[in-house]
Amino acid sequence: MKYFTKESLIQQLREIRDLGWVRTTRVGNDGGVGNTLEELLGLEENNLPLPNAGEWEIKVQRADSGSLLTLFHMEPSPRSMRLVPQMLLPRYGWRHARAGTRYPDDEKSFRQTLSATARSSRGFCVNVNHAYERVEISFDQAYIDPSKHYEWLDSVEKRIGLAELDPQPYWGFDDLFHKAGTKLCKTMYAIANRKKEDGIEHFKYEKFLMLENFRREKLIDAIRSGDILIDFDARTGHNHGTKFRLKPSRYPSLYDSAQEIV
Repeated sequence: MKYFTKESLIQQLREIRDLGWVRTTRVGNDGGVGNTLEELLGLEENNLPLPNAGEWEIKVQRADSGSLLTLFHMEPSPRSMRLVPQMLLPRYGWRHARAGTRYPDDEKSFRQTLSATARSSRGFCVNVNHAYERVEISFDQAYIDPSKHYEWLDSVEKRIGLAELDPQPYWGFDDLFHKAGTKLCKTMYAIANRKKEDGIEHFKYEKFLMLENFRREKLIDAIRSGDILIDFDARTGHNHGTKFRLKPSRYPSLYDSAQEIV
């Protein structure tokens, strides 16, 4: 793994900014803006839970995109129970949109992006439980929209009933901070403009923020305020993983220090 000091990373980012428009190195790849920056920095793409630039994690956002940033993947506790594929999907899942075509006719899906500030139309939400110092997933059938989900509501009642989830999937505050802090302790956050020439994306990396002192209480506050959402994406036979995703404009709020490189 390539190693940077803080000073050498800042210098190389300045040089990349001075390049102006750069052709993507990953044509047709939605992650091209990040992959291109990594390659300009001489980094190998990796999925290790370690910073990918020595002590620094690199995060990149297109300036014109409102897409959520994935902070990390983490399955809920008790992890030994594999609650997403073993409970949420079979008990609360619904027919996959491609069941009977791409997938078998009985293929189920459990895809929800959940917030602590509002319940989904299927009655799920995130609950920040300070008494037990954990983030929980909650279900309340009173919030289900019957005009959209009448058949699903009826099927859930027959499968498991309409009480609160038991057991409730959760993440301990300390576990979340350890997971996030391992990868996001220090982050170089880049914002890039983009354009297309002859159908090929080009990026101009114009703004870099150096974010330091990641804080547990700020992570929990961001979940409680709805700035961080929890994204489930499971179907029969395959769990794509549970993601903690952040509104990009709120990224600096997780840190005590946010310094722009000039």
